Amino acid sequence: MSLRPLDGFVVGITADRRWEEQAELFSRRGAAILHGPTIATQYLASDEDLRRATCAVIAARPDYLVATTGIGMRAWLEAAAVWGLEDDLIAVLGAGRVVARGPKAAAAVQAGGLDVWARSSNEQMGALVELLLAEPLDGRTVAVQEYGVPNQEPSVALRGAGATVIDVPVYRWRVPEDPLPVVRLAEAACEGRVDAITFTSAPAVHNLFAIAAEHGMAEELRAACNGQVVVACVGPVCADGARKEGIDEPLAPAVGRLGLLVRALSDHLAARRQVVRLAGHEVVLQGSVVEVAGERLEPPPRERGLLEALVAARGAVVSRAVLLSRVWGSPDVDAHVLEVTVGRLRRRLGEAGPALQAVPGRGYRLDLDR
Repeated sequence: MSLRPLDGFVVGITADRRWEEQAELFSRRGAAILHGPTIATQYLASDEDLRRATCAVIAARPDYLVATTGIGMRAWLEAAAVWGLEDDLIAVLGAGRVVARGPKAAAAVQAGGLDVWARSSNEQMGALVELLLAEPLDGRTVAVQEYGVPNQEPSVALRGAGATVIDVPVYRWRVPEDPLPVVRLAEAACEGRVDAITFTSAPAVHNLFAIAAEHGMAEELRAACNGQVVVACVGPVCADGARKEGIDEPLAPAVGRLGLLVRALSDHLAARRQVVRLAGHEVVLQGSVVEVAGERLEPPPRERGLLEALVAARGAVVSRAVLLSRVWGSPDVDAHVLEVTVGRLRRRLGEAGPALQAVPGRGYRLDLDR
């Protein structure tokens, strides 16, 4: 049997949109999925404010369009089609200059039949606004497709340069009505039952920690996410949101694409794979899975933790106190439970089991094949 790259790993997914696609990509690589959507997308296609803004854009014939998200541009053009306004909207937007915040926004613009005049250098609104402020904006009109959460800073900056700004509200992000799946995900992360959590927007990160705080888990979750749990973000903007929540080193591709996120996290987790030889047999440790001479095993957490601690020692003796601290959380736990767990692990390893040796008066070690 050959392990797939992510066999034995558990990935938590916080997205509400396209989460099945993300889950499928990880599942193909062998990962188990825990879904806890921290965000809910509320489309405003039937909202009168969006229709009024669309009519205002058509009437004003803006000189610039700020396209902030792919989902927002697609939803806006779809809503305009429902109202019979799509052709007029495309015509007026095509007569101006379109600036896109990132690749997904640019792709949606192009799919709508529009050209992208310029893109933000780092997928962030600040760089996009700076790009526009370099233009002669006095007396010009700028349409801004809003994204997820209200943010007036870009519009205020553009108005300060003399532009007339039309804000276009397409959708809103909010906290999910049922927080239970999020709570379960946070608990799993704190208990070490999740190897990574993925995020496709900064608000999704903020919502996770807000819900965790409501249940008294925020600090424990933050410690887990700065420890063994990988925080994987879809791009730089999302990663900035994670840093604001106290995550020191979020994993993120340089460009915000779901496929790149999956690849980056897959490579990161696959690098945790450990291979040793015990009693002439190859033993692979990968997440919660142990493979011995091609046979897949799924030992209980204590046995797996014990094996990981001994493998990490690379043949050196590990004292009972250290093993009890690392695996059970305290050196004061009855040493008998360690002896029982060692016996069970030795039997589970089968022909590789004799390599797990007791050193009288000192502790335990693995006799590694050199």
